[in-house]
Amino acid sequence: MARKFGFFEAMTLAGLLVGNLSALFAQSAQSTVASVPPQAPAAAGKPPVAGAPTRYLPNRMARRAVAYYGLTWGVESLSVKSVESGEIIRFSYHVIDADKAKALNDKNSEPFLIDPQAGVKLVVPSLEKVGQLRQSSTPEEGKSYWMAFSNKGRLVKRGDHVNIVIGLFHADGLVVD
Repeated sequence: MARKFGFFEAMTLAGLLVGNLSALFAQSAQSTVASVPPQAPAAAGKPPVAGAPTRYLPNRMARRAVAYYGLTWGVESLSVKSVESGEIIRFSYHVIDADKAKALNDKNSEPFLIDPQAGVKLVVPSLEKVGQLRQSSTPEEGKSYWMAFSNKGRLVKRGDHVNIVIGLFHADGLVVD
């Protein structure tokens, strides 16, 4: 036999249910917050900088671009990094088809790094005893190659979008790490 509740009894029962549910959700939220590691205190009372660098970087190239460079030029994993305190910008790539990648290692093609934001065109320096700071041997599949561009004055900075030009090869919009 079902018991019938009056209006006040039903409201009291509903209040108890809502109170218990809100207490349960509050307890759940506290345990979630407690499991998050505490943030490092701000240095000298300064607020954290928006857009501060992080070690977790997304894949910055579209799948179509990765496929294009692989099928057309025989290379993948294109990356541009600022090294040596920003004095050198290093472009590196991994060869997956040696015949197609010969154009990138051709000694007759002079490589350029163009930064439209900074309005500069960087070249690979040539040192007396070492020669050009690039690898120009015959490419082999499965190996990675690099070239270094002189960034005197540190005009190209991390986060800039740059273009690499080596003869007919163009890689546009690469982000400097």
